Amino acid sequence: MEWSSIRSVLSILQWWGFNVTVIIMNKWIFQKLDFKFPLSVSCIHFICSAFGAYMVIKVLRLKPLVIVDPEDVWRRVFPMSFIFCINIVLGNVSLRYIPVSFMQTIKSFTPATTVILQWLVWRKYFDWRIWASLIPIVGGILVTSVTELSFNVLGFCAALFGCIATSTKTILAESLLHGYKFDSINTVYYMAPFATMILAIPALILEGAGVLEWITTCPTLLHSLIIIISSGIMAFCLNFSIFYVIHSTTAVTFNVAGNLKVAVAVTFSWLIFRNPISLMNAIGCTITLVGCTFYGYVRQLISQAGSPRTPRSPQTRSDIIPLVKEKLDTKVASN
Repeated sequence: MEWSSIRSVLSILQWWGFNVTVIIMNKWIFQKLDFKFPLSVSCIHFICSAFGAYMVIKVLRLKPLVIVDPEDVWRRVFPMSFIFCINIVLGNVSLRYIPVSFMQTIKSFTPATTVILQWLVWRKYFDWRIWASLIPIVGGILVTSVTELSFNVLGFCAALFGCIATSTKTILAESLLHGYKFDSINTVYYMAPFATMILAIPALILEGAGVLEWITTCPTLLHSLIIIISSGIMAFCLNFSIFYVIHSTTAVTFNVAGNLKVAVAVTFSWLIFRNPISLMNAIGCTITLVGCTFYGYVRQLISQAGSPRTPRSPQTRSDIIPLVKEKLDTKVASN
């Protein structure tokens, strides 16, 4: 096995570990600690991520800083930060209202939203077998949603729109980050402060009073704060691992690997929170996971055989946002 393949597997495994840990800790914060403020939890996560990236790059100097032109920061990094922020907030909002098992099953819809977005926005060609493989994914989620004993409309919508945000973030990462050779830690270094800035004011306005009340009434304040801050530290590790996986694999591999962790997350959530799961609910979740596996298999077959592409593909040069320097060079050449 080549080192690139080993690195991809290791990156996926570490991402699984951090992802499941953060999900369980966040659900514990909302349910057991009664800290029901998803915007504030997300803001704490971004602050910890920004501080962690600063320590790694500026203090410990474990990674060199990638210098980005100020104009490119706003044209390229800020849009990714905004989508990144929306994705995290929607995930925490869904955890606030629905069980981990249900949320993770809905998140399995991400490969479908990735395909649909690429087809609608970039007119990317997809083999009919790809569309066929999405049927069990969608069908399984429908069965799970209809039979979910703890169904909540707000939590369901948050998780569903979170799928769209995840797909958008993954698809745009290659285009928006093109040219600077970002590593995972530099990505977090630039995005986390923007995400904190975007989220701080809404969190303060909508949840500030509730957080102050929680602080004054919490019987185990120190213990609870340690858990909340620890979840932020784990979120930094998760954010690091997410972009490491994106850089080490492809968008499709990233999304399919994300669905394989559903079984682990569902198992751990049931063992810890004992949320009720009906037989049809379990069947729906199983159908979704089987569909995700079949989807990955089909993608592998098509990749090996080779498939045609339309001129409008997100991998073409015309779809990649030019760097400031490239834009200036183009103007000089045209003159």
